Amino acid sequence: MVRYTSVLLALAAGPALVASAASQCYNWKNVKIGGGGGFVDGIVFNPSASGVAYARTDIGGAYRLNSDDSWTPLLDWVDSTNWNYMGVDAIATDPIDTNRVVMAVGLYTNDWDPNMGSILRSTDKGNNWSATKLPFKVGGNMPGRGMGERLAIDPNSNNIIYFGARSGNGLWKSTDYGATWAKVSSFTSVGTFVPNPSSSNSYERDIVGIAWVTFDSTSGSKGSATPRIFVGVADKSNSIWVSTNAGSTWSLVSGQPSQSYLPHKGVLSPSDKLLYITYSDGAGPYDGALGAVWKYNIASGAWTDITPVSGGDLYYGFGGFAVDLKKPGTIMVAALNAWWPEGLIFRSTNSGASWTRAWDWNGSDRTKRFTMDSSLAPWLSNPSDEVPEPIGWMMEALVIDPFDSNHWLYGTGATIYGGRDLTKWDTAGGVVTIKSLADGIEETAILGLLSPPTQHVKLVSSVGDINGFIHDNLDTPRTSASQFHNPKFATTFSLDYAGNKPLNYVRIGGDAGNIAVSTNGGVSWSSHSQSSGTTGSNGFVSYSANADTIVWSTTNIGVIRSANGGSFTTVSSLPANAYVAADRRDNTVFYAISGNKFYVSKNTGATFTQTATLSGSWGYKIVPNPGTAGDVWVSTDGGLFRSTNTGTSFTTISGPTWAAHFDLGAPKTSGAYWSIAAMATIDGKKGLYRSDDTGATWVQINDATMGFGTAESNRVAVDYSVYGRIFVGGGNGRGIFYGTPCGGTPTSTTTAATTTRATTTSSTTTRVTTTPVTTPSTTTTTAIRTSTTTSAVTTTRSTTTTTRASTTASTTTTTAGGALQSQWGQCGGQGWTGPTACAPPATCVSSNPYYSQCL
Repeated sequence: MVRYTSVLLALAAGPALVASAASQCYNWKNVKIGGGGGFVDGIVFNPSASGVAYARTDIGGAYRLNSDDSWTPLLDWVDSTNWNYMGVDAIATDPIDTNRVVMAVGLYTNDWDPNMGSILRSTDKGNNWSATKLPFKVGGNMPGRGMGERLAIDPNSNNIIYFGARSGNGLWKSTDYGATWAKVSSFTSVGTFVPNPSSSNSYERDIVGIAWVTFDSTSGSKGSATPRIFVGVADKSNSIWVSTNAGSTWSLVSGQPSQSYLPHKGVLSPSDKLLYITYSDGAGPYDGALGAVWKYNIASGAWTDITPVSGGDLYYGFGGFAVDLKKPGTIMVAALNAWWPEGLIFRSTNSGASWTRAWDWNGSDRTKRFTMDSSLAPWLSNPSDEVPEPIGWMMEALVIDPFDSNHWLYGTGATIYGGRDLTKWDTAGGVVTIKSLADGIEETAILGLLSPPTQHVKLVSSVGDINGFIHDNLDTPRTSASQFHNPKFATTFSLDYAGNKPLNYVRIGGDAGNIAVSTNGGVSWSSHSQSSGTTGSNGFVSYSANADTIVWSTTNIGVIRSANGGSFTTVSSLPANAYVAADRRDNTVFYAISGNKFYVSKNTGATFTQTATLSGSWGYKIVPNPGTAGDVWVSTDGGLFRSTNTGTSFTTISGPTWAAHFDLGAPKTSGAYWSIAAMATIDGKKGLYRSDDTGATWVQINDATMGFGTAESNRVAVDYSVYGRIFVGGGNGRGIFYGTPCGGTPTSTTTAATTTRATTTSSTTTRVTTTPVTTPSTTTTTAIRTSTTTSAVTTTRSTTTTTRASTTASTTTTTAGGALQSQWGQCGGQGWTGPTACAPPATCVSSNPYYSQCL
């Protein structure tokens, strides 16, 4: 997952953490899309402890398997100070002390990411971590990230760990469980393969380096360093190396294949002393047009080609490989990228002498040894649209549970699949059930969030690679029907709704001309009438309050505008790549910011005039007041600002000295001003803050257990109707979170009241200690210990109801019989028993047979 996250993640880390003045305890959960959404490039089972397994992803961190087949995220504590930890390039589980797990983390090895890589290590299965900074970069989202594993723990002496680095940095070794590292000077091969040396993009010009490290556990005895170690290097000439003296000296394995392929996996079958190696002609995960599978007999030195197909049937490389440790000779291998008609997995029960396939041709169609069950991730279940290759693609991770021959898992570019009836594959006519098994792995990158003023929709999201969703239930997996369709974009980069007609949406996709509109709250979509007439792509889109004008700030042809469904014309009065937003109430007004210069249009975006210069150098977001014309908020790297005169002048909001994405949503009491949530720096600490009094005071609502990765990449939405509920999602690859205050369920703000409240405040701190280390590698070790202290603070608050200038009614009546429904409330639809008349000035508008709304 790299196409759209590279820029989002290539941002400087925040300042060192210091104590913040106030905090509020929040409970955070994932909005459930259904598991997956991105590339799961590695899965490892512990060979000694049943049920212990981990998965790694390219930008979404790492996860631990639970007994109910769900997954627990392990890196949600990562914040802006260590955001590159979310890229996991390698993972290893300790076969002796099975509570230990280590990871190599870092996102990029090129100039996008200024950070050095790190080794994270845990002694309690990932509940707590210590970090060792490396003197080079690690590339969890670089080419070849599905190779592996690059980390390996000695199965006989678990204090010894090897790590194969990228970028020509060679092989590294730790003898103290990963706390300190030194380069293995006797290992001289650093790899020669570069994906595209002539590319203008530095992402493709780096040396892929060492692909995997595999210990021969049978060659040693417990308590002593394992003598025989194999290392695979991304080199098409000399790729497989071996040491027979615990790493003191190394040599090329004699007789190895001479094809110009790269070794992706090196998997040991200890009972028959065979090393299986998968090869592809590319580093993956997207490429690979040829490849092979070989086995190496360690005792005899013989190499055997066991590639499952040949000739015209071979149009892909090979990635994931699994050995059944309970059934010697039973192995499986995955085609890395067999795009048509779908992916391929092969299985052998005789060490590769013969193979059976997941599907076989039977003339014009296929006979399948599997059925698909996407009940845990229903959005995957439309193969003609979302997943044209049901088995999957980018299959670099493939494992069989060492304690259960029926239990298998494999990673794809979208999710984790697998099942618990694998041995049916080997029976005559046997059909296995392949299930989506990524429950808990929400690995999507979020590019836009809206909480619109409509009761049947809680949240709308634009999502990298899988388009976007309507979320009517935050805890229920999304179905294909709730995904954006017709047209479907691979990635939705921006979306907006019309303030006075909030069932009208607009969204833009990643390719030229991708623009779609909806008039029924995202139930259905249609291409904009002039989509084919523009070459605009990506960027930011805004919709006028009455849904008659679109202003689109593209990334390639500047700012363009369409009025009344007409053709797009250039808005020459705005700089290219300006951020644009429409006033939610005044249909004639649009706002924009470019750098620190603020612009206003009062003729529906036809022309803009600069009205102000704000502090800072870069503007992040504009949020117009949902209920009042001319009231607009702006964030920059210099703080947060508000204008109440249509952007003519601004006041600086106290507290934030830096602010990125933010939003306005449900107030604490009806009639009060909107609640505000912002990714900001306050009192020198970067985090997520909320204010209920127009920024006069702030509370931090994330803590050491919930860091959200880099703050700059996160999108923020505040629930329009439920006070205290905040949505956060961004390019960090952990999907969408929603948070609610601890101690109770948030409620809709429909009435004003004076209340006396007992408030429990939770203060969570992360204690970080740095231990000086003197080793040849000059690494630095940091212990990350999370401790939580909770203190109960009782406060008495008298809330005074104030009247704001707004067309929104402040009272909602939920009984029929002549009562009036407030603006934005439901007023009709099949099965509706509530009020059917609206409080002025709203009128009841039908969006579909099931839902009418006061607009």
